[in-house]
Amino acid sequence: MSKKILLSGVKPTGRPHLGNYFGAMKQFVDLSNDYDSYIFIADYHALNFIQNKEEMKENIIGVLLDYLAVGLDPKKVTLYKQSDISEHTELTWIFDTLTTMPYLMRAHAFKDAEAKNKEIVIGTFNYPMLMAADILLYGPDVVPVGADQKQHVEITRDTAEKFNRIFGDTFKLPEPMIMKEVAVVPGTDGRKMSKSYNNTIPLFAEYEEIKKSVMGIVTDSSGELPQNVYAIHKLVRSEDELKKIYEEKKGSYKEIKELLIEDLEKLIGPMRERRKEFEKDIPKALAILKAGGEKAKKIAEAKMDEVREKIGINLY
Repeated sequence: MSKKILLSGVKPTGRPHLGNYFGAMKQFVDLSNDYDSYIFIADYHALNFIQNKEEMKENIIGVLLDYLAVGLDPKKVTLYKQSDISEHTELTWIFDTLTTMPYLMRAHAFKDAEAKNKEIVIGTFNYPMLMAADILLYGPDVVPVGADQKQHVEITRDTAEKFNRIFGDTFKLPEPMIMKEVAVVPGTDGRKMSKSYNNTIPLFAEYEEIKKSVMGIVTDSSGELPQNVYAIHKLVRSEDELKKIYEEKKGSYKEIKELLIEDLEKLIGPMRERRKEFEKDIPKALAILKAGGEKAKKIAEAKMDEVREKIGINLY
C-alpha cells in the first residue's frame, strides 16, 4: 500500500531559529518516514519580501543547506524549488479566473496589510492562489501548517471544490495537519520566537552565540520556575528530568541557564557541523535540489495536462 502524500513549502527569507526547527523542520524530518513527502522552497512567494538578486540566491541556498543539515533525506523527501516548475504560476492564473476579489479580501495576510495601511502589491493579495496551485498540483493528503496558517489550506480546498464543480473531478482536497505539541515555541522574552521580536536562538548558532542568547532569556522570579527558561528547556529535555533538576537548583538561575546552554549545544552542534560540510560542496547540494525539481516537474506536468484538457484548451 502506497504512503499518503505530504507537502509543505518554505520561504527563503533568512536565517532559521529554534522556533522554525521545532515548529516545522524537525517535524518534516520525523514525518518523512511515514509520508511520501514533498518540501519546496517557495522562492516566488519570497519575492513579495526580497527583491535583491544576491540576497535571494543566498537565501535559497541557505534553506537548502538548512534542510539537508537537519536531516531531510533526499531518498525519502522530494526537495525542490518552486520557480523550477512553471506549472505553479500557470495554474495560478487559471485559479485567478475562478476567484473573486471579495473572496481574497478575506485572507488574513491581505487584511493585516490593509490594517497597516500598506500599499499592497498584487503578489500579497494573490498569494493564496499561488499557494493553492503549489499544493493542488501534487495531490497531497496532508499539508502541515501552524494554526495561524490553516486558512490557506481552507482557501485551497475551496478553490479545488470550485474547479471540480465547474470542470469535473480533478483535484484532491487536502487536509491541514496542525501540529499542536509545539504550537508556539517561546522566544527569549517569553513571546512567540520570531525574528520580528528579536528574541530568537539561531538554529545553527556557534557555542558563544547560544550562550549569549540563553543568558539573555528574561527570568521571571515570581513563580516556582523561571518560566521562560523552562519553556525552552522542555523542548530538548523531558519534563520529568527537568522538574527534578529545577527543584534541586531552585533559585540558581545561572546554573539552570548553563545547563540549558549545554543541552542546546548537544542539539545544535551536530547539525551546525553537518551544515558546514554541505557548505563545502554547494554544487552537490544544488544537484539534489535540481533532481528533486525534475521529479516534481513530471508530476506537475501530468496534472497540468489534465487541467488543460478539462478547461478546453488542448487542441493538438
